[in-house]
Amino acid sequence: MPGFLDQLLQGVNSASRIVTSSYVFSTKTILLLKDLATGGSGSRNIPVRLREAFEELGATYIKLGQFIASAPSLFPEEIVTEMQKCLDSVRPLPFSDIQKVLKKELGRDYQKLFQSIDQVPMASASIAQVHSAVTKDGLDVVIKVQRPDIEGALGADLNLLFLASKLFEIFVPGLNKSGLSEMVGMFQSSILEEIDFIKEANNCEEFERYLLSSGETRARVPKIYRKLSTKKVLVMEKFYGAPITDEVSLRKFSKDPSKTLSDALEIWFSTLSKSGFFHADVHAGNLMILRDGTVGFIDFGIVGKISSKVWEGLMIFLEGLALNRTDRIANGLVRMDGTASGIDEKKLAKDLETVFDQMSKMVLDIQMGELDAFDEKKMNTILFEFRDISDRNGLKIPKEFGLLIKQILYFDRYIKSFAPELDLIRDREKFIK
Repeated sequence: MPGFLDQLLQGVNSASRIVTSSYVFSTKTILLLKDLATGGSGSRNIPVRLREAFEELGATYIKLGQFIASAPSLFPEEIVTEMQKCLDSVRPLPFSDIQKVLKKELGRDYQKLFQSIDQVPMASASIAQVHSAVTKDGLDVVIKVQRPDIEGALGADLNLLFLASKLFEIFVPGLNKSGLSEMVGMFQSSILEEIDFIKEANNCEEFERYLLSSGETRARVPKIYRKLSTKKVLVMEKFYGAPITDEVSLRKFSKDPSKTLSDALEIWFSTLSKSGFFHADVHAGNLMILRDGTVGFIDFGIVGKISSKVWEGLMIFLEGLALNRTDRIANGLVRMDGTASGIDEKKLAKDLETVFDQMSKMVLDIQMGELDAFDEKKMNTILFEFRDISDRNGLKIPKEFGLLIKQILYFDRYIKSFAPELDLIRDREKFIK
C-alpha cells in the first residue's frame, strides 16, 4: 500500500509540475507577444524570457540553464550567452523552512545536537542552503541543507525533460543525430548524484583516505560528521581561510605562494595518477588557502574516476599539446577509447588541426599572462568540437576527458597568477609523484 501511495503522490507531483511549468512558460510567451505589440524585438527577448522562466521554475531549470551555457555546440549562441547569467545563487529560504528539513532528517530534538545555528545562511543555491553552526561539543561546522521537496520536483522535471528530448529527436528533422537525449540523460544522472549528500560525503572521505595513505600533510578536506548527516543534510568541519585566488590572503597565510599552488597541483595530479579519482570542480571557490598555510579542498559534489587507459591517453594528449603535435593528440584520444580499433590516426590528426589551433592559442595566451583567455564558452566549444571530430572518426571519448581538461586549465590559470615561471602543460611530469 505505501508503494501505491508513493506512486500516486509522484503522479500528483508530476501533474502539478506540468501545470506550473506550462503556466510560467505561457506567461513568458505573453510577455514576448507584448514586446512585439509595443514595437520591441521579440526575437532578441526570447533568450531573456527563457532564462527568466528557468530561474522562476527553480533548481532543475537553473541547472539546465547552466548546462546549456556549457554546451554551445548544441544550442544557439544567443541562448547560450544569456544562460551564462543563470547563476546558481537564489533567494534564501526562511529559516523556518530549513528547520522543517532538520526536524525530519535529524529528529524533532535536533536542536539538542547543536549549541547554535546561524539563521542567516552563508550561501543559498538552487539545491541547498548552507548555515554556520556549533555542535553540542563546541565544534565549528557548516550545515548543508537540501531545499524542501527538491527531490520530488527534480524527479518530475527530469522525466519531463527526457521525454521532451526524445520527442524532439523524433519530430525535428536532423535532431536525432545531435545526441540531445543522450546529453539530457547525462544531465539527469549528474544532477541526481548532486542531491545525494551521502555520495558527496563518500567522495570527500575517499579523497581524505588517499591523503592519509600517502602521508600527505600539505592539504586537507573537511571532516564529515556522519552521525549528524543524512542524504539531505550534510554536516562538516568549517574551514577558515580564503579562496586560493585571493592574492592578499594567499600571501598572508603562505610564506611561498608559488610553492603552495605547486603543492595543490601536485596533490591533485598525484591523486589522479595513483587512484584514478579526482576532484572535478576545482574552481576558485572550492580550493582554499587555510590559516595554517595548508590547502583546503572542499565541495565534492562533482568528482570523476578514470581508468589507467584514460590516464595514459591524457598524458600523451598533453604531450601533444606541449609539443604542438596533432599526431600525439590523436594518439592520446585513441588510447582513451578502450574499444577503438582500426582508427585512421593520420586522418584524425588532420581533422583535429583547426580545433587544436584554437586550444593551443588559449593555452599560450594563459601562459603569457592573459588570464581572461580561459573563457568557459570558448573552452566548451573546443571540447564539443573534439567530441564531434572523434565521433566522426569512430572514437568514443570518455565524459571525464572534458572535466579533466577544464581542471587542468583552471590550475594553469591559478599558477600564472602567482607563479608565472611554472608551465603546467610542459612541466606536467614534475607534478606527478
